[in-house]
This record gives sequence, structure tokens and C-alpha cells, in this order.
Amino acid sequence: MVAAKKVDQIAATGRRKTSVARVSLVKGSGIITVNGKIAKDYFDTKDMLDTVVRPLVLTGRADQYDMTVTVKGGGKVGQCGAISHGASRALVKAEEELKPILKKGGFLTRDARMKERKKPGQPGARKRFQFSKR
Repeated sequence: MVAAKKVDQIAATGRRKTSVARVSLVKGSGIITVNGKIAKDYFDTKDMLDTVVRPLVLTGRADQYDMTVTVKGGGKVGQCGAISHGASRALVKAEEELKPILKKGGFLTRDARMKERKKPGQPGARKRFQFSKR
């Protein structure tokens, strides 16, 4: 009989706009690293940092997990949303009883708003050339 191995690292993927974040949670003291830098150094404003840690703070797990993130694409605000989404999904993998709290807070829903693509033969996504009757 094979004994079940305890998983130390919980990984999940989060997305927003064109940003994709791979989030890993490990039991620890609350250190957050993003692309090899400490989160405070990576993000420009306090609002961005608050967005990243909001799922952990809401569930009361901010000082129980260390978070390591690799994020690509988009801008800093989109990356914050992607990290938040990935952290929420990782928390649910780690502790299933947190799912109702995170779902009610809206952290498990992917924000699918993206820039609309430009259509061929037109100057923009929705803009049309001026109509001329004659």
C-alpha cells in the first residue's frame, strides 16, 4: 500500500485581460515575490499591492502562506488582477472550505474584459470611415 504524499506547494493560474499569472502558495510567513522581486518593489502603488493580497486578507491567511508568482503579459493593473485570481484559485485548492467566501467576494470569476480587436478595412474596432452620399 502506497501512502499519500502531502503536497507542500499549491499552484494555480489566474488571468485578467491579456495577463497570465502562475501562482504558487507554500506554508510560510506571508512573503510575496513577483517575477523574482518582492511585491512592494514590483508594483508601483499601494492599490495594486492591496489588490494582490486581498484574497489572502479576506480569508485571514495573509501571514500563513508565502506566494511566488510568475506573471506575463498586459500592464501592471491587469497583472494585479491575474495574481489575485490565481491566488484565490490556489487557496481553494489548499482549503476547500474557503470557496464560498472567495466566491461571494468575486475572486473566483475571471474578468474577461479585453480590448476589442481592430476589424479589417476599418480604422479601429468600432470606428467606421465617414459615409459620403455623393
